[in-house]
Amino acid sequence: MTANGVAAQVDAPATDDRPALPVLYRDEWLAVVDKPAGLMVHDSALARGETDFAADRLREQFGRPVFLIHRLDRATSGCLLLAFDRDTASLLGHAVMANGLRKDYLAVCRGWPEEEFVVDHPLDGGPGKPQKKPAVTGFARLATVELALPSAGFPTSRYALLQVRPQTGRFRQIRRHLKHVSHHLIGDSSHGDGRHNRAFRMLGIHRMLLHAQRLAFTHPVTGVACDTVAPLDAEFTKALSLFDPA
Repeated sequence: MTANGVAAQVDAPATDDRPALPVLYRDEWLAVVDKPAGLMVHDSALARGETDFAADRLREQFGRPVFLIHRLDRATSGCLLLAFDRDTASLLGHAVMANGLRKDYLAVCRGWPEEEFVVDHPLDGGPGKPQKKPAVTGFARLATVELALPSAGFPTSRYALLQVRPQTGRFRQIRRHLKHVSHHLIGDSSHGDGRHNRAFRMLGIHRMLLHAQRLAFTHPVTGVACDTVAPLDAEFTKALSLFDPA
């Protein structure tokens, strides 16, 4: 964790038989934790019988109410911001609405897109929310690789490592925007390409390759600039090792 002017905090103890979520930053008003891939953030219509949620773990872990400021998909790992009281949550919510949170993701997609591109494509709000709203995502290509994996009649397959910066926060925005431009996110079982997902599973990489690597914002109470970074897990690190510099 890095936070300008604020000391990092040690992890809170584990609760029950579930491991504690790593704490990247914590003070009396808010915290940033590192959510692992595969853990749902909160109960919803998409839970499908799940009983383990990050929100519940965090309430037990910190021993106090928590207010989630944004969401991460179940299969996405990385920085998750929360507040410990309604006033701080409201201030952070206003920062979100004013694009005051910088969120940088790492993603692996099929194909070799342009070095920099923006997808400006409206999206609905997910199941039961058909109204489409503006959605904008910026992408930068960091590295490329061509692997000896036959696909669609070709002897090789091309992949790219991307830095992603969403400017809005729609339902599954990054995943759906990559599908929209035919550069499907690897490991995405809902919006990805099954052939390429299977190819990566054969390489021992079974997770969706989307990671909320960095979260930067101005502390709403102290005014300090906070900049938190979540480390990659073993499978994402393995995927990263496939790439050569672009």
